[in-house]
Amino acid sequence: GVHGILLCQAESAAAVRAFVESCRYPIHRTGVGDGLGEGRRGVGSEPTAAWIWGVDRDEYVQRADPWPLNPEGELLLGLKIESRAALPHIEEILAVPGIGFAEMGPGDLSMSLGHLRVPDPWSAEMVATHERVLKACTANGVAFLSSATPENVGEKIDAGARVIAGGSEETARAGRAHTQNQMPR
Repeated sequence: GVHGILLCQAESAAAVRAFVESCRYPIHRTGVGDGLGEGRRGVGSEPTAAWIWGVDRDEYVQRADPWPLNPEGELLLGLKIESRAALPHIEEILAVPGIGFAEMGPGDLSMSLGHLRVPDPWSAEMVATHERVLKACTANGVAFLSSATPENVGEKIDAGARVIAGGSEETARAGRAHTQNQMPR
């Protein structure tokens, strides 16, 4: 019954394709032959998941597909680019259809690059990776995730972040004020 899955340590386009395909039932055909193979998700747990989602089994199967690949899909698939092994492949990783958001994971990336802790300020290689992930997200219609605080959320949104990991209602309020978005009623 999950609505989202985050693939950590995304290191190749082939691994990301396998991730997307494993989340899709074979009946969903959008993107098959255009960067994706047939879905590999098996059946059997639909009654439980459908109950959790509050829909019947057939509606669940129709809606349990990655958005935005399937505009009617309600699964949100995300990626973390956070290792040295991913660096040569960022653009091809983020071109795989079916990914809704991605981020550059500074903690794991910094260790992969040999830092004991996340450097403050970030190393040039980390800054460049952050920018490449953001640019590849933008080019492929994938929302870029960035952490933020109430003090810098506006700056992060203006720089291209579309998903904010703020960890507090205060950050969310500051982000809504900056974008002039209101909470739905």
